[in-house]
Amino acid sequence: MRRIPFRTPHPAPGHSRPPAVSARTLLVAGAATAAVLAGGVLTAGCGTTATGGHPHATASAKAAKAAAGATPQSAPRVPAAGQGLPGMPPPLDPKDVYAADRPNALSPVVRNFPSRVYVPNTDSNTVSVIDPKTYKVIETIPVGEQPQHVVPSWDLKTLWVNNDVGNTLTPLDPATGTAGPTVDVHDPYNLYFTPDGKYAVVMASLDRELVFRDAHTMAVKKTVPVSCYGVNHADFSPDGRYFIVSCEFSGELLKVDTAEMKVVGQQRLPFEGAMPQDVKISPDGKTWYIADMMADGVWVMNGDTFSKPTLLRTGKGAHGLYVSRDSKVMYISNRGEGSISLLDFATGKLVRKWHIEGGGSPDMGGVSADGKVLWLSGRYDGEVYAIDTADGRTLAKIPVGSGPHGLAVYPQPGRYSLGHTGIFR
Repeated sequence: MRRIPFRTPHPAPGHSRPPAVSARTLLVAGAATAAVLAGGVLTAGCGTTATGGHPHATASAKAAKAAAGATPQSAPRVPAAGQGLPGMPPPLDPKDVYAADRPNALSPVVRNFPSRVYVPNTDSNTVSVIDPKTYKVIETIPVGEQPQHVVPSWDLKTLWVNNDVGNTLTPLDPATGTAGPTVDVHDPYNLYFTPDGKYAVVMASLDRELVFRDAHTMAVKKTVPVSCYGVNHADFSPDGRYFIVSCEFSGELLKVDTAEMKVVGQQRLPFEGAMPQDVKISPDGKTWYIADMMADGVWVMNGDTFSKPTLLRTGKGAHGLYVSRDSKVMYISNRGEGSISLLDFATGKLVRKWHIEGGGSPDMGGVSADGKVLWLSGRYDGEVYAIDTADGRTLAKIPVGSGPHGLAVYPQPGRYSLGHTGIFR
């Protein structure tokens, strides 16, 4: 979730909750109120103020019509079994989409990269670089305005810093840790890659668009307007044929045909004020989980049928979803209560809960290459947490910049990246 900044029409975007309500936030809150009265938007999500809203809260009738690929609760067509997205690397194990993510199973592409934790500080406009061996910040890199996530590229060679309000991407070389020239990309709240490696998919949250770009040059290939508000997180089906997107500010989900690059399903979550965040599929690819920071849990659904989901309550402010290296457990960060819930994939039940020592605001992150440490940003505390995955102990709380958000642990095991802070296959 993010704080919505006040800005000029169209070219302009942002995400992160400040400790106090500023004049800028009050202006945005007024816009949000108008939007709600017009029939539209709920409060903030992935890092926004609790009262935040969207400066362009009402989409034009033309954009809404273009985005209406399917009516709410529709059941889009499902590709025939075994027909994967052309060009996508075949799965290592049809029963486990995370089979390539085993401990220290690093690709030759990343094997010699130094192990680092890259932390985008949304309010400081920097990236803190942590040495995981010493738990120390070893470098602070200036980037663009309001960096939201650090995203590994599909080919694993580049880390893209999403400078949301700055309307740019900053490339980082994970071999040297140096930043390259910025690339102009409008409203890059989050970034994903299609499983065939052809396209980057920009979650243009405030523009209400999914923008398909060349995965290397970032040249626009197709812009898909959407009628929901606040597209932000996603995951892809095992065959790569579709992906499901969360819309945090209108409490909706989208189903998108990857090859056709169009919305084929849309539904509103059955909870008043829902604010969906991270999206993740189970190892067998049959179950989808969507964190919801207002419903205080994860929605569980069948992605193929896009049926009505059910809610599994985990803790206050459920936010990030991360899979253990053995594919047995999903870690769920509960940002509002400083805890991490553990879900057992085999049973679909919660098996334990860890609490961060001294409290905190765990948001987004990733698992270390060896699987022994879960790294999470402390969104409202200017710190990063290192959690022992054996027993949930807090190994370290590391001071960083203001508003740390979508940190990337890198390198990680996997053959290619689907984006966000590291979804590897």
